[in-house]
Amino acid sequence: MPSAAFPAVSAPPRRPYAWAWLFALSQIGGILIGLSLGWRWGLPLILGAQALSFWATLWPQSRLLSPVLVRMRVHQHLVWLTIDDGPSDDTPALLDLLDRYDAKACFFLVGERAAARPALVREIVRRGHEIGNHSQSHPEKWFWALPPRAMRAQVAQAQQVLGELAGQPPRWFRAVVGMANPFVAAALQPLGLTRVAWSARGFDAREADPERVVARIARGLRPGAIVLLHEGAPHGRSVAVVAAVLDHLTQAGYRCVLPLQQARAEIVPQAAADAAGVTATP
Repeated sequence: MPSAAFPAVSAPPRRPYAWAWLFALSQIGGILIGLSLGWRWGLPLILGAQALSFWATLWPQSRLLSPVLVRMRVHQHLVWLTIDDGPSDDTPALLDLLDRYDAKACFFLVGERAAARPALVREIVRRGHEIGNHSQSHPEKWFWALPPRAMRAQVAQAQQVLGELAGQPPRWFRAVVGMANPFVAAALQPLGLTRVAWSARGFDAREADPERVVARIARGLRPGAIVLLHEGAPHGRSVAVVAAVLDHLTQAGYRCVLPLQQARAEIVPQAAADAAGVTATP
C-alpha cells in the first residue's frame, strides 16, 4: 500500500515491447503513405520515428522506451540522494559522511566492483542505505547500443551478485550514463526492476570543483528531487563533492530519505490512527 506522499513509487515495465509495435506501425505507415501519396510524405514519417527512438535512448528522463522515475511526488523538503559507480575506495568515507548528516542514500553499484568488495556492500546495507543495480561491468561507451542478450546479461548478472551480497535483490536500476535503449525494459521486467533517472545533477563524475557541482544541483533542487552523485571519480574529490552537496541540502532545509522507508514510516502512524478511529495529522 503506497502512502499518499509516495504514490506508486515502484514502476517496473508492464509492456516492454510496446515501443516495438509503435515503431513497426510507424515504419509500415510511412511506407504505405510513401507508396500512395509520395515519398515526400512517407519518408519524413519513417525518419521521424527513427529519430524519436534515438532521442529516447539518449535522453535519460524519456519514458518512451520504458517507465522511469525522475522525481518523487512530494511537497515536503525531501530528496532522494543517489550515488553511482561504487563500491570504491570512497565508500567508507561516504558512509561516515552520510551518518554525520543523518542522511540516507541509494548506492547504485556495479556488479563486478561489488563482487570485488563484498564487505563494503554489506556495510552499506548495515548502515541503513539501499542498493541499486547499475549493470554488471559498467560499459559506459556502448551500453546504449547493447543488443537484447547482452543487455539482459548486464542487468541479470548484477542483480544476482548484488542480491546475494545485500541479502535481497535490488528494486531499482539506473542505466549506465543514464541511456536506456529499446531493450532495457525487457531486461528489467522479469526482475521487477524500476528504472531511476534524476532531476538534479552536478556532472560530478568529471567536475572536481564542489562549488560548481552544488550550483548545478541547486538549479534542479525541488521537493522530491532525485539527486545524482558519483563515487570513485577519476579526479579523486568525490567525498569532498558529496560533503558540499549534503551541506547545501541541509542549509536549504532538505532531508535525504529513501522513498520506500519514508512511505512505511508514514503508513504506520496512519494505520494506528485508523485502528483508533482518528485521522493522523501530517
